[in-house]
Amino acid sequence: MSGSGSGIRFDSVTVAYDGNVVLDALDLAVALLATPLTACSGTSAASDARSVTVYSADGLKGENGDGWYDQVFKDFQKQTGIKVDYVEGGSGEMVQRALRERSNPQADVLVTLPPFIQQADSKGLLAKYVPAGADQVSGADKAADGKWISVVDNYFGFVYDKKELKQAPTTWDELLDAKYKNRLQYSTPGVAGDGTAVLVKAIHDFGGERAALDYLGRLQANNVGPSASTGKLAPKVDKGELLVANGDVQMNYAQSKTMPNLGIWFPAKAGGKPTTFALPYAAGLVDDAPHSANGRKLLDYLLSRTAQEQVSSVGGGFSVRKDVEATDANAVALTRLMTGVSVFEPDWTEIDKNLQSYVENWKSATDS
Repeated sequence: MSGSGSGIRFDSVTVAYDGNVVLDALDLAVALLATPLTACSGTSAASDARSVTVYSADGLKGENGDGWYDQVFKDFQKQTGIKVDYVEGGSGEMVQRALRERSNPQADVLVTLPPFIQQADSKGLLAKYVPAGADQVSGADKAADGKWISVVDNYFGFVYDKKELKQAPTTWDELLDAKYKNRLQYSTPGVAGDGTAVLVKAIHDFGGERAALDYLGRLQANNVGPSASTGKLAPKVDKGELLVANGDVQMNYAQSKTMPNLGIWFPAKAGGKPTTFALPYAAGLVDDAPHSANGRKLLDYLLSRTAQEQVSSVGGGFSVRKDVEATDANAVALTRLMTGVSVFEPDWTEIDKNLQSYVENWKSATDS
């Protein structure tokens, strides 16, 4: 579901673009960034037949090794002997990387939020594969052509600082207040999946693109500025650097376990109900992947009952399987959080078709 300086995560190692290089040697960081998607060892992703490389949007891997990805990747390796090499970034960033590598694919599995999984499909980056268990996934959560399928259900949302704001904001209009100046930030539409979701929700809530862009243009007076990553915004809210930021329910709920000041809310139009929409993590097999057989095995495992039963209890998300009914404490809390929130269904095909113009118009409206 990646702060003000964007970063790429290679397993547990992070290389930051904002000048804070979190490695023992600068030369190593430069080498990693200069090499087109390599595994952590610095060798080609295709060099290890017992590995599978995943390019993914952020949110499912824990900061402390306690996320859903951490658990299922460990279990998958134990069961199959196949090691998962993990590369993380914004949804749009991951699709663009895969597109640049089209003539020599480095990834086996691509996981993004919509509309970027649809974008990957429309650009021919995905191969058809229907994983075991796909029959238990609803039609809205998978592609009709078999090119992608959701692995974790999720919903768009915002976060606020519970320590400084005694109660959550309720409407979009409240965010125009001067108290939010330079203490509000949302990730960049067209780059981050959750950032694009801000635009999608605003268009829905304000009844059209023109009204949504007019509002976001006014909101820009309070906005800190662009961010390629949504995942780094929540820590800033928890620390009080920001009062409000965008996010998504799964990622932010998981983060709230170690960020006590983080609260989740859903903006409403003045006089209306809070709204949200499904923003699932969707996965597809990369076309001509170096380890396509391993990629298929991983997709099968991600949709297995074992992995799906851990979506809420470990990851704080929502299982995509209809035959998995979560009753753990996280599932109960998530159900309570969503009570009273109206869920709408975006037309992702239309959004994918017009995404470039939406983003360009957003840039013009916000002088971004």
